[in-house]
Amino acid sequence: MVLKHRLILASGSPRRLDLLNQAGIEPARLMPMDLDETPKKSEHPRSLARRLSGEKADAAFRQVKGDLAWQGSFILAADTVVAVGRRILPKAEYVDEASSALHLLSGRSHWVYTGVCIVTPDGRLRQKIVETKVRFKRLSGLDIESYLASGQWRGKAGAYAIQGLAGCFVQKLVGSYTNVVGLPLYETTLLLEGEGFDVQRRWIEG
Repeated sequence: MVLKHRLILASGSPRRLDLLNQAGIEPARLMPMDLDETPKKSEHPRSLARRLSGEKADAAFRQVKGDLAWQGSFILAADTVVAVGRRILPKAEYVDEASSALHLLSGRSHWVYTGVCIVTPDGRLRQKIVETKVRFKRLSGLDIESYLASGQWRGKAGAYAIQGLAGCFVQKLVGSYTNVVGLPLYETTLLLEGEGFDVQRRWIEG
């Protein structure tokens, strides 16, 4: 069986790659886009997720546009933002950032927004924003101290990875679980299928 299209993933996230593999999709190429992800003044977290996913997809498209070897490929980009109200939590790189984020998330609800963007082989851009509401239990000092010691917060939006130890903190989740991991599979495959990317044929081939 010959598959018609290839997929370029404009991300270096192991979580997004794992999720695509879960959906039976193996990207032909990984192209992490190194962009400035600093929010603009007063930018809503939903708008930030939309903007960054679009910018990553566009940057990858411009990079391969003139390369005949990659003509006919789809490009997929995504960006996940964690927020309490309008307050955007950064991707934690330092212990104090992670500690501050976990104290803020403790005992309250927050929102996870993921912008998903695809560029079709003929250069059309399609986007979807997915949001999930997550509530954490009230975290004890030991909860936070132990999680910080695990290192699983490093580089994660909101300083946690729901698919790891922090799954123990989640009291309630409304919406897409895979969205919180980093790529909402239902909406992503829907976008791809709607533009002619053969998702189910890959299941048969696999």
